[in-house]
Amino acid sequence: MKKKHLHKKKVSFTKKWSSKLHLWLGLSVGIIVFIVSLTGTLYVFKDEIQNSLRKEAIYVQKSSTSPLSIAVLKEKVSLELNEKYPLSAVEISLDKNRSYRFSYYEKNKKGWNYFEEVKINKLVYVDQYSGKILAVYDEKYSFFNILKYIHWSLLLNSEWGKYVVGIPTVVFIFMLITGIVLWWPNNKKARKGRFWFSWENVKTWKRKNYDLHNVLGFYASFFALLISITGIYFAYPYVKNTFNLALSGSLEQPKEKDIKSPDSLMVKNASVYDLTAQQTRKLYPTSSSFRIPLNGKNKKGKELKNIPVTIYGEEGRFSERNALIFDKYSGKLLAEKPHQKLSNAEKYANANYDIHTGSYFGLFGKILWFITGLICTSLPVTGFLVWWGKQKKQGKKI
Repeated sequence: MKKKHLHKKKVSFTKKWSSKLHLWLGLSVGIIVFIVSLTGTLYVFKDEIQNSLRKEAIYVQKSSTSPLSIAVLKEKVSLELNEKYPLSAVEISLDKNRSYRFSYYEKNKKGWNYFEEVKINKLVYVDQYSGKILAVYDEKYSFFNILKYIHWSLLLNSEWGKYVVGIPTVVFIFMLITGIVLWWPNNKKARKGRFWFSWENVKTWKRKNYDLHNVLGFYASFFALLISITGIYFAYPYVKNTFNLALSGSLEQPKEKDIKSPDSLMVKNASVYDLTAQQTRKLYPTSSSFRIPLNGKNKKGKELKNIPVTIYGEEGRFSERNALIFDKYSGKLLAEKPHQKLSNAEKYANANYDIHTGSYFGLFGKILWFITGLICTSLPVTGFLVWWGKQKKQGKKI
């Protein structure tokens, strides 16, 4: 009897090369994708967990008396903690039942890793009515901050370590695209088995693992693309410039103009911070909280010519931000930059972090991002097992 020759369907050029790219890229960056996905997933509910664990420090008994002045509280914290670095900022909630949050933050740009780069990062919760220090948290060594910097730079210097994560993230984007191409069915019959698991007659773990990689990878890929693109927005200026161009027609956002102090010759008012806080409360009474720098420097360590106050519209979100600029000598309001008057590119820049973490879409967004993160964490594992299974099968044939 003559043997029947079964002609295999020709694989298209696109799928053939997508398969090769998917494999090569996956084997090259799989471990980093696993680490970055896992740390990002664990970080999603950071605010909810921390707020629950720090309840006693966050909430205070509202008093009929006015809060102590920021200058007095600043002096009290500085004396009690006796740190060699000055206090960086204070964050004040509009909720009078919440404590003031003072922070220490100093960086050493020459440090080659996270622990050498961050000199100090502490949060001090203070009862604004009594001046009592409720708690001090060393954020430099906190679980969530370590997770954040593993996710951001694998604990390397944040200036160049971001590329160690950024390059694999770009590769991961190509993997997601090639994965969608490979998943895409050729006909209607093949489509049925691609959207969900058909395990009624499946007994081998290899097939189940393959389906897990295929089906879960497909559903997660669209959200994972959004998460990945918002991630490289932080790392690469050209990505940010592309967003700026698309949203506002210009590669760069308008630079902040330096406002010269009209009161630079006068003696600094001792109550300058309280004046700024008082005016901020009046102008934005429905906001969540506001942040005042106390050491005369911004987050990058550059000297501030005035006092910029950042106002957050909603607890746990950074997308709706307003800004006020006060004279650092008299406390006079010099400029206002409300969220509504920002360009589309500036609004997006403020929202990118919230989109990346899922908080922009509320609790539902965080849950969805958490599930997507878990699937992305599993993809390098299930993908490696698919490849390993094929290698073993080929070895047996030989």
